[in-house]
Amino acid sequence: MILSIAAIQDAQMIADLRAGLGELTWRDGRETAGTAAREVKVNEQAVMSDAAGRKMRDALVPIIAENAVVKAAARPRRISAPMISRTADGGHYGTHVDNALMGTGEGRIRTDISFTLFLNDPDEYEGGELVVHAAGMTQRIKGKAGELVLYPSTSIHEVRPVTSGQRIVCIGWIESLIRDPAQREMLFDLENLRVTLRQNLTSGASELLTLDKSIANLLRMWGGA
Repeated sequence: MILSIAAIQDAQMIADLRAGLGELTWRDGRETAGTAAREVKVNEQAVMSDAAGRKMRDALVPIIAENAVVKAAARPRRISAPMISRTADGGHYGTHVDNALMGTGEGRIRTDISFTLFLNDPDEYEGGELVVHAAGMTQRIKGKAGELVLYPSTSIHEVRPVTSGQRIVCIGWIESLIRDPAQREMLFDLENLRVTLRQNLTSGASELLTLDKSIANLLRMWGGA
């Protein structure tokens, strides 16, 4: 499932994030890539361990972790620390698959779902589309500032060359409570149905109670390491 979410709709919040980008220190993006990906990665990554990076991280984490659609669609167990990527001057990230496991120690996660949060608008740069190659289809995505895209970490994907301007995004990964993507999608459908029914039925309606029970029991059945 590839899902686009309007994660930031407040213009001032986007403006504040963009102002913070100007305070960041940047390094060669290949330093954060795995062995295979390093050969096809040409971009810059922000340093997230200094004061400016920590401030940006603290602003981005709740935008992602507390988003209701992310919670319903991804069922996160763990979310990686966000990274910020800047691509310009012909930079790109060629076709690759994300590492299955990332991080070390207690911060180690299984990458079930990848996310990209766009931090500037598509008319500010040429090229730079996120291209996700799934079975039988290819999807090209170039979101506006504040748009968050979830897509399977299992997919082959790439970022097309940026031929002018700069593409700036926040990226990261989610380990889900529900390992199977088909099961996650089914639970997401049921959660959306529950939202709709709550708008049309009283809180004690038998239909709602049955749906609540079914979602809870499916989580018990499917949730786990």
